[in-house]
Amino acid sequence: MAKEEAVKKEEATKKSEPTQSEAGEGFSLVSFLKGTREELDKVVWPSRQQLISESIAVILMVSLSASLIYLIDKFFSWASGQVF
Repeated sequence: MAKEEAVKKEEATKKSEPTQSEAGEGFSLVSFLKGTREELDKVVWPSRQQLISESIAVILMVSLSASLIYLIDKFFSWASGQVF
């Protein structure tokens, strides 16, 4: 009984997958560009103000992280100098 269900699932999977001839016989530049354009039309682009504020936030966070790493490195350098 389980074997019959597995065979049915396999047949259903085969039916849902397009064959090479149904898929358009390989790569088509025109359909690729058309699909790319359709996907780009779905993108919600940020406004200028949003772009500026989020860029500033990223630069600030990177600067803070770099400063923290620098300070921790300096502390461990100093501590290892005291020990050794």
